Amino acid sequence: MAQLVKDVMTAGVVTVWPEASLAEVAQLMRDQDIGDVVVASGDTVVGVITDRDITVRAVADGADPLSLSAGSVCTPDPVVIGPDEPAGQAAALMRRHAVRRLPVVADGRPVGLVSLGDLARERDPGSALSDISRAEPDV
Repeated sequence: MAQLVKDVMTAGVVTVWPEASLAEVAQLMRDQDIGDVVVASGDTVVGVITDRDITVRAVADGADPLSLSAGSVCTPDPVVIGPDEPAGQAAALMRRHAVRRLPVVADGRPVGLVSLGDLARERDPGSALSDISRAEPDV
């Protein structure tokens, strides 16, 4: 039987409002030890913001992280997937859209995130990506 997205995803997605400042998002990422956050308006996913987005789209240009919002820096209208879809479909969507993570949405609400690392741990446990994804972060 094929694995489903809900079997490999990271449950309990962290979300912020589009109006949240980049400083708030960065602090949340630090405190939660994560590198990406879903941007949501109510229960609707409107974007995904990563630590790299903050660095490349804001800080590198000299922007003030207190004055820029998550909504202005995030990748808007991200590709999403349902928890009951096959994990192989998540991999195909990532490949087709050249993304490393997909918000998982059930009944219109974000319920998790599936990443390349999640898929690697399930599909190729001996791979370098799987090893890196399992490792404790450097602090």
